[in-house]
Order: sequence, then C-alpha cells, then structure tokens
Amino acid sequence: MLRCSDNSLYTGIAKDLQSRLDVHRKGQGSKYVKTRLPVQLEYTEEYASKSEALVREHEIKKLTKKQKETLAKTKLS
Repeated sequence: MLRCSDNSLYTGIAKDLQSRLDVHRKGQGSKYVKTRLPVQLEYTEEYASKSEALVREHEIKKLTKKQKETLAKTKLS
C-alpha cells in the first residue's frame, strides 16, 4: 500500500516490490499514482501465488479509508 502526496492510499500487487516502487516514483506506474507523487511505502504483505495476492488486493480495496489506515499501522513487512 502506498501513501500518495494527497494522503490517499493506493493498493496494488507486484512480483518485485522494489522495482515496482521505483517505477511508481518515476511517474511511470499507474495513472492514479503518477498524478499524486511523491509516494511512500506504507504497508506490505507477501503471498505465495499471484492469485492469492489478487484476492487480498481486492479485499483491501473494499475497505474503508479508516480501515486501511488501521491496517497500515499494523506492520510494514
């Protein structure tokens, strides 16, 4: 989960987190993030498969902002 310059939270998945974060920070990632630079890594989770990660991403995207803020405070793994 990334915190954008407007204090919004962006959720996505990546095989290589550092590489994806670099792409976002260069403004070459999603449209949403590129208009809200700079970004800061707030929260991560790891999964064994892409399908598991996609399921979790969908769950997180359905959370309210308050619930995402609470989740972001729990850990940065």
